[in-house]
Amino acid sequence: MTRTEQPPSPSPQPLVGAAWRTSSGVTAEPLPLNLLDPPGPGRPRGRVLARVPVRVPARLPVRQVLCLLPLALVAVVAVRHRAVLAEGFGHLASAKWPWLLAAAGATCLTWVAAAFTRQGALVPRLPGRRLVAVQFAAGAANHLLPTGLGASAVNLRFMTVCGVPPARSAAALALYLLAESVARVALLAALLIAFPDALRLGGLLPDAAVGPLLLAAGGVVCAAVAVLLLVRRVRTVVSGFLRTALGEARSVHARPARALALWGGAFAFPVCQAAGLVAVGRALDLPVAPLHMAVAYLAATVAVALVPVPGGIGSVEAALIVALVAAGGPAAVATAVVLAYRIVTVWLPLLPGALTLGALVRLKVI
Repeated sequence: MTRTEQPPSPSPQPLVGAAWRTSSGVTAEPLPLNLLDPPGPGRPRGRVLARVPVRVPARLPVRQVLCLLPLALVAVVAVRHRAVLAEGFGHLASAKWPWLLAAAGATCLTWVAAAFTRQGALVPRLPGRRLVAVQFAAGAANHLLPTGLGASAVNLRFMTVCGVPPARSAAALALYLLAESVARVALLAALLIAFPDALRLGGLLPDAAVGPLLLAAGGVVCAAVAVLLLVRRVRTVVSGFLRTALGEARSVHARPARALALWGGAFAFPVCQAAGLVAVGRALDLPVAPLHMAVAYLAATVAVALVPVPGGIGSVEAALIVALVAAGGPAAVATAVVLAYRIVTVWLPLLPGALTLGALVRLKVI
């Protein structure tokens, strides 16, 4: 009997030009044509002569590092200010809790007001829930970096991820800062006109200090103007930015909804902050009228705005204590109120804000 010989079936081969994976999980590059054995007797067409797996280099976990960086910064800042934290929590233990809850609610409203202002400064619509979450995370970043830089960087990144061109993002950021500054100074001026005796700075600010402060401010302004006029590249960049910013401002104010969100949020933001200080003052029985406390808060924050301290930590406390004492409060109670206020508005939201910031980075929202 003659047995029919059947040729052995060739083993399955990877496709030419397609990537393949070995049993150990190593990704290989596509197989070039020159690795194939030319067809011949007893050899199937397309038999692979060699398999040379190419290891893909592992990428550095940059995003994972960025997720953990805010938590590390929170730990560093907390250790550096542990004495202030201990004293502040001690004052909170003797405070009236309903007023502290009101202060916490006012603090939460500041993030909503900031979200309205950010949206009002930009014509394209941003996702609302993510925008509020970004403001919460930006608050934590703002207390870990020099004043204003942390929140600005987070919001610029968020707008870029949302598809807004960098030039328009920078213009929207400038419009936000301008609106917030104008609203804060306007509220302070209005309250000082209505309550001219709210602050008594005569004994706190020596007359000899006024002249040097004015000279220093004038010197900074003159130096900035000189650089702008003499350096051509700086002048070109600034002029281009101003054109973009003015165009964006016209577009925003041509839409009533955007203009209302911009200026409504800009005025609501310092009002909510001042309301938080008033609530903490009531919780600790500070003998100062609520509107006078609001004047003290606005005056202190306007004065500290030019000091590049991370989150104003240290400088804000000193300025607030001075302002509350100038408003008629005892120094000891004013110190307790300021420490408790900073605990409620800065330190308690700092860790959740840092966790939110890391989550937003991991989810590629920013």
